[in-house]
Amino acid sequence: MAQSPTAEDDQRFLDLAIEQASMSWDEGGVPIGAVLVHQGRVLAAGHNQRVQKGSAILHAETDTIERAGRLSAGVYRESVLYTTLSPCLMCAGTALLYGIPRVVVGENRSFEMSEALLRERGVSVDVLDDARCRALMERMIVERPEIWSEDIGVESSELDR
Repeated sequence: MAQSPTAEDDQRFLDLAIEQASMSWDEGGVPIGAVLVHQGRVLAAGHNQRVQKGSAILHAETDTIERAGRLSAGVYRESVLYTTLSPCLMCAGTALLYGIPRVVVGENRSFEMSEALLRERGVSVDVLDDARCRALMERMIVERPEIWSEDIGVESSELDR
């Protein structure tokens, strides 16, 4: 990676992802947001839109990468993916496919599935354990458990409450 983001950079870009997560919540969706950054410049920001667009796959990370458009492998290999929640296997697989070397996670207490996979494949995963990210997900799980369970591919009865 040509440029190493500072802790202040990480917080600034996570703040943008949190704005995206809040937008999704306000739209009736799952409050997860993401931002793709290349050498300090935001390439794209997105949020979970499964509910809003009736999509099976528009998680925040996949929405963000889709919004970034077609990029060269070299750009992805020098980018950082910021996400408010630890990525699922689909989103981790997308990051791996494009060789994104670093993922910054807002929180992983509500959900964690793929961090070990990412690390095993050489991806740097940094968890910031942000209180705002935790609050968004705690509210989601309490107020919209049926949408949350659908988003992570389980039945509502399987959720730990």
